[in-house]
Amino acid sequence: MAIDRHSTILSWATAIGAVLLAGFPLHLAAQNPPSSQPPAPAHIDWKAVDLAMGREGKPQPGGIYKYTFPRGDLRVRLGGVTIDPSLALTGWVAFQGNQFDAMAMGDLVLQEQEVPAVLTKLKEMGINPTALHSHLLRESPKVVYLHIEAKGDPTRVAQAVRTGLALSGTPPARPEEAPSKKPFPLDTVQIAAALGRSGKINGKVYQVGVPRAETIHLEGMDVLPAMGVATAINFQPTGSGKAVIAGDMVLIASEVNPAIETLQGAGIEITALHSHMLTEEPRLLFMHFWGSGNAVALARGLGGALQRMNVKRAGS
Repeated sequence: MAIDRHSTILSWATAIGAVLLAGFPLHLAAQNPPSSQPPAPAHIDWKAVDLAMGREGKPQPGGIYKYTFPRGDLRVRLGGVTIDPSLALTGWVAFQGNQFDAMAMGDLVLQEQEVPAVLTKLKEMGINPTALHSHLLRESPKVVYLHIEAKGDPTRVAQAVRTGLALSGTPPARPEEAPSKKPFPLDTVQIAAALGRSGKINGKVYQVGVPRAETIHLEGMDVLPAMGVATAINFQPTGSGKAVIAGDMVLIASEVNPAIETLQGAGIEITALHSHMLTEEPRLLFMHFWGSGNAVALARGLGGALQRMNVKRAGS
């Protein structure tokens, strides 16, 4: 029988190629991925961001890092009460993402005359304003809230925020006060039961955060609750089991009027209704409130409104 040398060579080449593909080269490829693959996201150097911001931030759930800017320089009164910064006068900026593609969102507390210079400087430095409005009614002096958003290098964003706030009366960072050894003057157990979830004591204020059940999306990213998309409820004691409350409920459009009816039925005043962001999905509305009276009764009213919203249930 004649031997087809061409066919034999092809058969051997095919067999050798199969062996090579099944073994050595693929093993090397697993160890040495092609250089065209994108590099792993770089972790953020928070010490460098702290230095740029001029204060230390704090880690939050989900890998969020948050800075706060209490307006302790202001003495704002409403309804005969001097508002503690932790109730309604603390600005903040939070970051999520990586060193090269971080998202920053925030809310800066300003006096009216501070707005033009701060807003202009932030815009010049790449920080985008997304809302400017009031959260309270009848407070004196008047304060306004500038919501901001930015993407990119977190150190650059922090430096821009610091530069903008330097044009306001926002005080520099101060050492944290030691927790009081005195019992907190509100029954936080009953308040938590009425709300259906517990919170934390922050200085002179009891604070409760309530995330929504659905995921919020913004510019291709999932926005986590600590980025400012969770309902915030704050209680400041005024004596004898009473408190003033302030905060905002994060709602979709169909929830707005049911929540208003519930809050008004509990004697809680609606002080603002607006957006904080520009392109989030689903569209969110932020309804701010104010109330004064028995703290547990106010909590029951707030808890009733939460039951009419798509929020995460406690423990979920």
